[in-house]
Amino acid sequence: MKKLFLIAFALVFAFSTVKADERDRIITKEQLPAAAQQLIAKNFGGLKISLVNEDRELASRNYEVLFSDGTKLEFTRNGEWKEIDCRKNSVPAELIPQKVVAFVAERYPDAKIVQIDRDRHDYEVKLSNGLELTFDKKFNLIDIDD
Repeated sequence: MKKLFLIAFALVFAFSTVKADERDRIITKEQLPAAAQQLIAKNFGGLKISLVNEDRELASRNYEVLFSDGTKLEFTRNGEWKEIDCRKNSVPAELIPQKVVAFVAERYPDAKIVQIDRDRHDYEVKLSNGLELTFDKKFNLIDIDD
């Protein structure tokens, strides 16, 4: 039994090593999901794309788009944004939930949102003043980190 387990483990390891090269690949903008292409055209059309990467894993597929000014976008398999990192520029307001925009405008009027990240549980927002705010799915503030 132990020998069978070791053989199975070796096969899985060998297969994953061979497949590792196929997980990440450079693609064209036209190979992104339609929703991602539309978001880029509408909100980042003036920026030059440096790299589009597809990251394939066992149960998921994600996309990363890097622009020449350092802006980075991450998308899910269906083209919904996961992360928008504009470095020193503001994230386009229409991509940020209105309650988050209102909260930041009220509490931090001199700061701009330079990064936003969302997952199943929360939204994380980084401000130009260095603060990182975390909101739950109902847009209640749950954490502040500096």
